[in-house]
Amino acid sequence: MQFTQRRLIAGGTFVAALVLVVVSFVVADALHTSRAPAHIRIEATPIVSFDTRDPSRTRFGALEFRGGLALVSNYKAFGGVSALHIDPDGAHFLAVTDNGSWLRGRIVYRGGRPAGIADAEMAPMLGPDGKPLFERGWYDAESLTLGNDGLYYVGIERVEKIVRFDYRRDGFAARAQEVPVPGDFKTFTYNKSLECLASPPRGSPKADDLIVVTEHSLDAAGNHRAYLLNGAHVVRFSVKRTDDFDVSDCTVLAPDDLLLLERRFWVARGIAVRIRRLRLDDMKQDALVDGPTVLEADLAYQIDNMEGIAVTRNAQGETIITLVSDDNFSPIQRNLLLQFALVEH
Repeated sequence: MQFTQRRLIAGGTFVAALVLVVVSFVVADALHTSRAPAHIRIEATPIVSFDTRDPSRTRFGALEFRGGLALVSNYKAFGGVSALHIDPDGAHFLAVTDNGSWLRGRIVYRGGRPAGIADAEMAPMLGPDGKPLFERGWYDAESLTLGNDGLYYVGIERVEKIVRFDYRRDGFAARAQEVPVPGDFKTFTYNKSLECLASPPRGSPKADDLIVVTEHSLDAAGNHRAYLLNGAHVVRFSVKRTDDFDVSDCTVLAPDDLLLLERRFWVARGIAVRIRRLRLDDMKQDALVDGPTVLEADLAYQIDNMEGIAVTRNAQGETIITLVSDDNFSPIQRNLLLQFALVEH
């Protein structure tokens, strides 16, 4: 009798575990989330001009278009890229997707223009327990930055959490560690919050702080709520909201500025994208921060739902700005990678 009970218990445990595995695979497929680390193939179609009306035009305000790629893959989890970090070599990158996957690879260049993606891999982002974040309901990984402590910080929008990963040590096996955040994070507008995280490098103003700018969680005056986080020390300020643009990402333009990537969607006029340049020194308690526009483009240009921005310097010493789009896993949207050189004069 005891032997039979043990067999039944063991059998029940096995069946329960099997059901959990099957459910996990089904949910992962439905959410377009990686189930396990995998090498993937990404096909890239070059974008040779940014202005669809004038292919010969290369200068757009302070930016010079250097080329782009339209990316597709048969791997179900590919897409939804919402934030991007590029290594100093300008080629190796790490990105996060909406539904909790890592994407890493290498940008291949020909003649200084992006020509393809090599060595691409995807894997589920892991929670503190080592299980995929999507199993915890932690969706919408929307922002990514490399801190001065060598850890990667990720903003997860729908649960208003910031987590960090020791990715340099553990790679895809890195586990999320929650970062303490102010209690008023719980008052953010649902699904309209942690789109911008940035960590200024040493030597920059605010180098010890984590910068947070919300997508569309607005203060009483209708501006983006923003924060400097440094342990228990919190500075609250606002970023001026204009022309119905909402924040979709940010990155530091060392040593003194923050590049804020924004998007606007109007049913009648479609999508537009904008980059603004904000001074780090202006980010103080109760301040209202604004800055000049670096780029603004609508559907007359090669854009989509642009959600990620990164800054690097190439071998010639030029500042290169890379943008990526989030296709929302939709057949009518595109995964784009666009590169510009910042021209200061």
